[in-house]
Amino acid sequence: MASRAAGARSRHGGAVAGGHDETVRAAAEILAAGGNAFDAACAGIAAACVCEPVLASLGGGGFLLAEPAGAAPRLYDFFVDTPARGPEERPAPSAPLDFAAVEADFGTARQVFHIGLAATAVPGVPAGLETVASELGRLPLARSLAPAVALAGDGYALRPIDAFVASVVEPIVSASPGLRALHCQPGGGLRQAGSRLVQPELAESLGRLGREGAAPFYRGDLAQRLVQACAEAGGLLAAEDLAGYRVVRRAPLAAAYDGNRILTNGPPSSGGPLIAFALALLDGLPLGAFGTARNLTLLGQAMALTNEARGESGLALAEDAAEEAAAAARLFEPGLLARYRDALAAGPARPGPGVTRGTTHLSVIDAAGNAAAATLSNGEGCGRLLPGSGIHLNNMLGEEDLNPRGFHRWPRGVRLGSMMAPSLAQEAGGGLLCLGSGGSNRLRTAILQVLLDCLGHGMAPAEAVAAPRMHVEGGRVQLEPGFEATERGIGHDDLPWLAGLGPATLWPARNLYFGGVHLVRRAADGRLEAAGDPRRGGAELVL
Repeated sequence: MASRAAGARSRHGGAVAGGHDETVRAAAEILAAGGNAFDAACAGIAAACVCEPVLASLGGGGFLLAEPAGAAPRLYDFFVDTPARGPEERPAPSAPLDFAAVEADFGTARQVFHIGLAATAVPGVPAGLETVASELGRLPLARSLAPAVALAGDGYALRPIDAFVASVVEPIVSASPGLRALHCQPGGGLRQAGSRLVQPELAESLGRLGREGAAPFYRGDLAQRLVQACAEAGGLLAAEDLAGYRVVRRAPLAAAYDGNRILTNGPPSSGGPLIAFALALLDGLPLGAFGTARNLTLLGQAMALTNEARGESGLALAEDAAEEAAAAARLFEPGLLARYRDALAAGPARPGPGVTRGTTHLSVIDAAGNAAAATLSNGEGCGRLLPGSGIHLNNMLGEEDLNPRGFHRWPRGVRLGSMMAPSLAQEAGGGLLCLGSGGSNRLRTAILQVLLDCLGHGMAPAEAVAAPRMHVEGGRVQLEPGFEATERGIGHDDLPWLAGLGPATLWPARNLYFGGVHLVRRAADGRLEAAGDPRRGGAELVL
């Protein structure tokens, strides 16, 4: 009935790619039950909140880029809002904020995050699910959420990648008694692969969302629990923050590359504009054979120059929708773009320091031609559960890249900016790519490379998703292994030629550090393909 092999293909039904077998299975179940791509996306998002608990949560936020068959594409922004009050305006400002630094260990790189209730912004996922289902779905929301409710109640076995992801953020998933009960063994230490994770309280919360909609999360008893927890334990959210939350709808940002039309997340997201800028730099230039010195030098320089343009345009410091829109407009001013294209043609030159989350993605195309690209994030989580709900709250106010002017200096009561960039590529030949990625700042370079691999190098989805990646930022070059296996490829002894971009590190294995791109494609003849990224335990199904 369905194909599970990497790069699976079909001429009928629908296709799903996501970050976990259970996420993909939930979406496919709803497609098979008569739901459309948007019902399936709601099912997959909810399932991801169960089986990808480090990356997605009802306590986080996200975006869904929808292309309804025969209708204009639209972007649903259900990312998080900042509180209306700062730390100094709390009822008891002398009480200590619940805010602390922890370090995530990727093995070859480390990254500092900040957690605690004072890092929690207004969640958007419950409102996003209700809105997408009511406006674009075919089935009742309760039906679409049923697979996730069953998954949370019955439990699932942890895969090796799940155990590894939890180990990366062990200080977060062991930060409070509720999270320790979920993620740690009774005798201590994190759960290992094969351990069964059952979440009855989360099953009840998902069931309530299906039955009652999002109201309990923003104006009902669940909202009251969150407000009370913040008041008692050093958080910042108040009742008016939750009651005032709204999903934002807007037209996607359009870009072009080699005759293909790219649709992505625009301001207040910065990831989409930066992907569009890099594509504009590279448009019309010969990429060279994949993995060769010319190809990697050109790609690395485009990444470095995009980082510089991010700073020059003001996009790196923009914190609200108005600032993001103005900076994105500056990014595409003809003079600035032409100057950076000239710099790209001139070859590598050492850049200045660049601007330095848990995220997951789901892509769905159905038999009728509807497409949904949904990217979700909980940050890494704040280390606290919403009492009695099983919901891990986000730590977006503790994300350094989302708070460029410093922590707790964000504009009050606004939609926070994001790097997330769910994207669609309308191919010149009539095909459609639906993709996105997790990976903090690396997600934009991951999406860029998969787009170039498909549209510029002619790779099939499975080949493009599995291909090695690089990331250039902060005057450093990070490389996955595998380029050395290409024609005239590179190895450790060949890294000095990248010195113009900064010191280069060749990683020992593919790693979730380089994102997790989950991709589905509908060819011009209707043939469907899907590929989940193995770096993040990706899975795919074609019905």
